[in-house]
Amino acid sequence: MSIKNEPPTLDWALATDSISFTILTNLMEGLTQYDSELNPRPAIAKKWEYSDDGKTITFFLRNDVYWSDGKPVTAKDFEYSWKRLLAPETAAQYAYFLFDIENAYQYNSGKITDSDQVGVTALDPYVLQVRLKKPVVYFPSITTFMVTYPAREDVILRFGDSWTQPGNIVTNGPFTLEEWEHEYKLILKANPRHYEGKPVIDTVQIYVVQEPTTALTLYETGELDYIELPPVAIPHFKSSPEYRNKPQLRGYYYGFNVKKPPFDDVRVRQAFAHSIDRSRIPGFLRGGEIPSASWIPKGMFGYNESIGSKFDPHKARSLLAEAGYPDGKNFPKVTAIFNTGDLNRFIGEFVQAQWKEHLNVHIDFESQEWKVFLSRLDLDPPQIFRLGWGADFPDPDNFMNLFIKTSGNNRLQWSHPRYDELVALGSTLKNPEERKSIYDEAQILLTEKEAAMIPLFVSAQNLLVKPYVKGLKTNAMELLYLKRIHLQRVNSAD
Repeated sequence: MSIKNEPPTLDWALATDSISFTILTNLMEGLTQYDSELNPRPAIAKKWEYSDDGKTITFFLRNDVYWSDGKPVTAKDFEYSWKRLLAPETAAQYAYFLFDIENAYQYNSGKITDSDQVGVTALDPYVLQVRLKKPVVYFPSITTFMVTYPAREDVILRFGDSWTQPGNIVTNGPFTLEEWEHEYKLILKANPRHYEGKPVIDTVQIYVVQEPTTALTLYETGELDYIELPPVAIPHFKSSPEYRNKPQLRGYYYGFNVKKPPFDDVRVRQAFAHSIDRSRIPGFLRGGEIPSASWIPKGMFGYNESIGSKFDPHKARSLLAEAGYPDGKNFPKVTAIFNTGDLNRFIGEFVQAQWKEHLNVHIDFESQEWKVFLSRLDLDPPQIFRLGWGADFPDPDNFMNLFIKTSGNNRLQWSHPRYDELVALGSTLKNPEERKSIYDEAQILLTEKEAAMIPLFVSAQNLLVKPYVKGLKTNAMELLYLKRIHLQRVNSAD
């Protein structure tokens, strides 16, 4: 198989991207895992129980799960990992994922320094107690995600920053990290100690192939068993029995750094949002993408297609004029950035043309390699940038809490007290109608009133899979469980 870029890190407390997640999902396991319907089911936790008030969850761990060096996986490994994620010195962007835990935010923000006050405790080697600030209906789904995997304190202390390298890293999943030739390939080996049994596939070679056309060539010559199709190739392969298409719980957007002129003016942001005709996107991407001006994706509870800054060029020009740039006059120089890739280039060229046509504004575009791009967003987000967000768990809270003030993944430099209040409330409500109403209000604030970002479309996965690859199930979260795959080759006669 291939990945588009080198994983920026295999430290699951620091990883933030889908490429690292794909690797880590097969090296590690957490308390829970998803079934084929994306429901959380037992993994290392054989069961869990809620207290009557819903604010304490007790996870009971299996006692037959081992690290790749033979040591048992214990509740203490989870307690250490979660507190490491929350520790201020770790500077984990995903720390906010655990902020529903008692004192987690206070510890992460330095308001308290005693980690024993954080509401996660190993009661004994195989019992983990989690104390929440409020009932959270989706918490077992959170524990499927990579940042909640257990970690070995002794290994991290021994090897420091190099603990994730082959020979150092200790994992508990179906595969182990055999080799990592940076910028070239990773080799995973089946783990004979895995609690579900050794996977059928013994060796997985994962090549870093940045050019989609190169990956397609390697697929056609039999070097790769499955690939993601580049947009230009989709029409040619749509009738192939090896072609698979699946809508994703993944949104694609352009974000603003709202602290940088001219996008510190909400009218400018609204003008840019209203000047894009999203209905044209499926015509040139051709992969089943769904245009969307709202943020919660189609296929997820809370989706509302009526929300968002719809295409309205007259309104866009009027707003830009109000902001002091009639017909685009005197608009300052602006550079938008995206990470290198055909799809991102196509979208960049499209929105560049839309802003020129409907606002008479020229925006420069610059592409950057994935690691450089992520570093730039972390250190100094530009005026405009492209990003996507795929579901870490299939609940609207996962999309909405991306833009709360305390989210480490919020690159917009935008925050709004009412938005944060709505998202916090939405995670506690059990009544679907009440919950949807809360998310509607929050989405309107994000995409219309404040226009802090511009949702463009819901992504789709377009794959080619060799017929002998069995057990590869496409799903709306792009989860790839290699342990469920086997190869069924038919030997030809000599």
